[in-house]
Amino acid sequence: MTAYDTAVIGGGLLGCATAWHLARAGNRVLLVEKDQVNRHASGQNAGSLHFQLEFRMVEHGDDAARAAARALPLHLDAVRAWATIEDELGERCGVSRTGGLMLAETPAEIAVLDRKAALEREYGLDVAVLSGPELRRFAPYLADTVLAAGHVPGEGKANPRLVTPALARAAGRHGAVLRTGCRVTGLHRRGRHWELRTGAGPGDTAGETHLADTVVLAGGVWTAELAAMADVRLPVFPVGLTMSATARSRPFLPHLIQHVGRRLSMKQTEDGNVLIGGGWPAKLVSRAGQVDLETNPELRYESLVGNADAARVVPAVWDLPVIRTWTGMTTLTPDHLPLLGAVPRRPGLYVATGGSAFTLGLTYARLLAAMVVTGEPDRAIEDYSPARFGALNFV
Repeated sequence: MTAYDTAVIGGGLLGCATAWHLARAGNRVLLVEKDQVNRHASGQNAGSLHFQLEFRMVEHGDDAARAAARALPLHLDAVRAWATIEDELGERCGVSRTGGLMLAETPAEIAVLDRKAALEREYGLDVAVLSGPELRRFAPYLADTVLAAGHVPGEGKANPRLVTPALARAAGRHGAVLRTGCRVTGLHRRGRHWELRTGAGPGDTAGETHLADTVVLAGGVWTAELAAMADVRLPVFPVGLTMSATARSRPFLPHLIQHVGRRLSMKQTEDGNVLIGGGWPAKLVSRAGQVDLETNPELRYESLVGNADAARVVPAVWDLPVIRTWTGMTTLTPDHLPLLGAVPRRPGLYVATGGSAFTLGLTYARLLAAMVVTGEPDRAIEDYSPARFGALNFV
């Protein structure tokens, strides 16, 4: 049995970044991942760095948008985090922050865009609404149907295939122990410590037991399953998503594109492929009435058509063949806000998931590490605490 200061469960962007922060602060860290690093949501998403409120946050009206905006302080922190991550890691992560546009095609959508921008400015986000000749000069590739766009200079993209492995390597350089191919099978409080059991894995046929003073749950869609091992019910839900990639093309799309009136995210990679997503659903696979988290969601035809509809606002995409469509899963909470912080009544147990988890992953990780090391994060996070669901799930 090996003892650690902190065990981090989950080898995605969030888990690897948390392990990195903790290890370089001097913590003895164990990171446990049931598959391979970056195998799931962190490696399956399209890598958007979107700091504006997303379509899903504004589509249900101003009250819902104002509620979702409570996460904007984390978005502002993430702007700074992504600006420096490559220098801090000493590796390229495909980070490009040439700005993002959220499009509007009707007067009603322009009104939503204006109200959204006003709300975001209340929180300090640098956003401007462009229209007319100013928008045409700034983004000449847009269709004439686009009447206005919210512009945030710091938005952009990162390469999901690069950033998480780079974080894992950085954690390892600072002494974190990474165990992949090991599923956590038990999590129990034993006196002042957490006892963590892992099942069989490569070179670990009998499984192992570890002790840790603190445990960070960074397991994405497996968060609820992991929390249940500690007798905690967390209201988090898996969501299936669909994304597509086109063939390579000359560079013509320098910005991250979103739409205020419908599902859309679009960006062009360094290699010239255009990645299209934006929340188009995929069908979760169920077995015996339970969502099968081990099986990728099934493709829905209407989502494939929805991805193709991106060309309506960027006509150059019409000429590009789609070479790949894939599905993945992410995690949301009922109020669309992050779930971030200490789990009530479980000393030393922390969790982070939900919200815009790829964009905010670096921020989640830094705040979690600060809580573990010093007991306090460097910014208020009460709005995102698991305690807001306390009446439902903590025994």
